[in-house]
Amino acid sequence: QVQLVESGGGLVQPGGSLRLSCAASGRTFSDYDMAWFRQAPGKEREFVAAISRRGSIQKYADSVKGRFTISRDNDKNTVYLQMNSLKPEDTSLYYCAAGFADTVYTNNYTYWGPGTQVTVSS
Repeated sequence: QVQLVESGGGLVQPGGSLRLSCAASGRTFSDYDMAWFRQAPGKEREFVAAISRRGSIQKYADSVKGRFTISRDNDKNTVYLQMNSLKPEDTSLYYCAAGFADTVYTNNYTYWGPGTQVTVSS
């Protein structure tokens, strides 16, 4: 079992920055690939970013490349999503996800957090 809890969401102005955190507990954090997804009202769940066990492999959706950065601290059992140059279209419920065995390639994430809301508005 892996339990995930997101934090750091909130209201931010367009062009601003926000850092999301996902704290993991349960099984060994360093065994899992991690990712961020998001879902806005009326839309399907969308992949945002992923990171491998040691952090050496990172993947991003085209819509966030150059603006978002995913990172992890295995000593703290935490994955982060640094979001810069935020746009209103980034407004979504953001979910943290975990998966085992090359999930950064298969995209078959098994565990999910409850989500944290990010709203970009003036």
